[in-house]
Amino acid sequence: MTTTAVAPLTTAAAEALVTTAVEAAEKAGVTVSVTVLDAGGHLLAFRRDDRAVLISGETSTRKAYTALQLNAPTADLVDAVQPGGLFHTLPTALDRPLLFIPGGVPVRRDGRLIGAVGVGGGAPEQDHGFATAAAESLA
Repeated sequence: MTTTAVAPLTTAAAEALVTTAVEAAEKAGVTVSVTVLDAGGHLLAFRRDDRAVLISGETSTRKAYTALQLNAPTADLVDAVQPGGLFHTLPTALDRPLLFIPGGVPVRRDGRLIGAVGVGGGAPEQDHGFATAAAESLA
């Protein structure tokens, strides 16, 4: 079986994702932190604004990590982790805690996972919109 190679997420593309998310947030009057990881979970780009809530940088990283590990937008996982939800007792051996709050979005190219973007600092629904706008800008 032959598979077609998919170009990986580059640092330049990761920086463009950060810029797109920040611009979307600024249009909404929100200050955010943004984290972009490649498919292996390596940090490619990060921005934390000093005007943002201090923890927003760690939050954006955890959102990106969760979206990458579970290959799904964190907004889609919220119900699954509520008591009685599918993931409520999900054990984790990951080195970072998972954060099931909207704002983490997988980044795909040609249908394949190449990374993730996480946004923190606004309301969860806003963060999800900013991350989605960034991820869709690569398409």
